Amino acid sequence: MQTIVGIQFRNTGKVYYFAPGKLVFAKGDGAIVETARGLEYAEVVLPNCEVDDSEIKGELKPVVRKATPKDTANYRVNLERRPKAIRDAQAMANKRKLDMKVVDAEFSFDGSKATFYFTADQRVDFRDLVKEMAATFRCRIELRQIGIRDECRMKGGLGPCGRVCCCNCCNTDFDRVSIKMAKHQGLSLNPTKISGLCGRLMCCLKFEDEYYAETLKFMPKLNSEVNTPDGKGKVDSVDMLHLTVKVRVQTSEEESTVNEYTLEELGITPVYSKGCSGCGGCGKNDNDDEAADDVLPTDDEDKL
Repeated sequence: MQTIVGIQFRNTGKVYYFAPGKLVFAKGDGAIVETARGLEYAEVVLPNCEVDDSEIKGELKPVVRKATPKDTANYRVNLERRPKAIRDAQAMANKRKLDMKVVDAEFSFDGSKATFYFTADQRVDFRDLVKEMAATFRCRIELRQIGIRDECRMKGGLGPCGRVCCCNCCNTDFDRVSIKMAKHQGLSLNPTKISGLCGRLMCCLKFEDEYYAETLKFMPKLNSEVNTPDGKGKVDSVDMLHLTVKVRVQTSEEESTVNEYTLEELGITPVYSKGCSGCGGCGKNDNDDEAADDVLPTDDEDKL
């Protein structure tokens, strides 16, 4: 068993795991850790806990120290610099007529480096822009092109449901989302109905997909013939949340009626996989059909 802590460098994004050593952290504490960019300030989102060695991949980096009030103050100063830095960088890009949109800026803990995130339809030659930015901000400059999903995660907003975008409040990583998931849930395939603010398929399609994929395995197919207490009929619709089926039963040669039945009344026993481990039975790893689906790429940067 090893003791770990989970930290985030932003309010949203990946959770990284470090070895706290003898330090004890509570949720919300600040921590100073060593990354590929040098020392960085991060917030603890998962306090000290023990996990099995088999669940840890590679060697955990140690936490350097707990953040002091001075560290926290320095971090907040860097945060306050970001809005003006974004405006200045965008003005420099516009002056050079570069087709790019500066989305966010991030200063290293010691202020020696600034990373600017931008979106663009094509590759941008920003060599002259970097020189001017380095002279203006007096630090090393890195420009990083990101995808539209990352832009949505950084800036946030309200989704079609009226709630804050999942990628900005609860999703720590981008999962694969495909049209197949919308089909499982019987949703309209109209792109405007199943797309989020970023214009890509909504991340929430992934949340309940496993349940729908499992339920579809034992629910009767549409227009299939089933035996009901009122005689044979054809399936008109299914409700996978309430596990009921509407069946059209012929009452006479010219008339029919639609009745709702439970699975028990139809002689169907729901069977779910115990502890799904991604065997492919629920379609989770079924890549054959997804090859032709609209699968969203993962626009994610690795901080470490």
